[in-house]
Amino acid sequence: MNDTPLAAPGSATLGELSADLVRQTLLDAAEIAAAITLPRFRQGIAVDNKWSVGFDPVTEADREAERVIRNLLGERFPDHSILGEEWDDKAGTAPYAWIIDPIDGTRAFVTGVPVWGTLVGLTVNGRAVAGLMAQPFTGEIYMSLPGEAHYHRGTEHLPLKTSTVTELAKAKLTATSPDLFLRPGRDLTAEWQRIQQSVLTTRYGLDCYGYALLAAGHIDLVVEAGLKNVDICPLIPLIENAGGVITTWDGGPAEQGGNCVAAATPELHAAALAMLRG
Repeated sequence: MNDTPLAAPGSATLGELSADLVRQTLLDAAEIAAAITLPRFRQGIAVDNKWSVGFDPVTEADREAERVIRNLLGERFPDHSILGEEWDDKAGTAPYAWIIDPIDGTRAFVTGVPVWGTLVGLTVNGRAVAGLMAQPFTGEIYMSLPGEAHYHRGTEHLPLKTSTVTELAKAKLTATSPDLFLRPGRDLTAEWQRIQQSVLTTRYGLDCYGYALLAAGHIDLVVEAGLKNVDICPLIPLIENAGGVITTWDGGPAEQGGNCVAAATPELHAAALAMLRG
């Protein structure tokens, strides 16, 4: 376990890695993953369930896409750690760790809804410093490195900027599902209802795409519970470098997942935390 204190948001760097190398690695990872996932999307592929009670789907596309990304990262950065959704973690000797979720939103993937995405992120001493969300069906890539966050689609290349909304009453909110807030051993329905009833409108089912839309200024607030590190870590740089704020519900770093809130502005983030705390 790394005991180095996390850098403050906006102050993290790539260490000794070059921005060009990290940027190209993220793009390469998205490309090779798309070659696995896209031909299988809307093709009725077999689905396995990782849970004995409930439903947590995984497909051949999840496993194979993560495998090819791992191979790329392992060859390019043999001393880096690699943490993923479908395979065992690889411990490295350098302070760098790559975080992979080959298909974030597998439920969307298996039901033909194009709001899933491939997530790849980089941490330095535990702090998320670079990340990518790629949606190959729409051809969109949302990518961030220190000091920059951009949207790519074909020849389109635009900076990402969160909205200027500061009040809950004017905020557009999303969460993957209201079911996230009521699970065995976890009942956060009262907290969720408070914030959901305080905003302008709420949309469900966007998975990682909701965070990308927040970074692009279309959504103002994302509230989730029970996230894993692979669900959120690659998205943290997108939010922060687009001008937003993302933390756990208690205001701590979000790199390890848990209950997380992302907001377009510091004011909206503070208001959301206050509402969640009651």
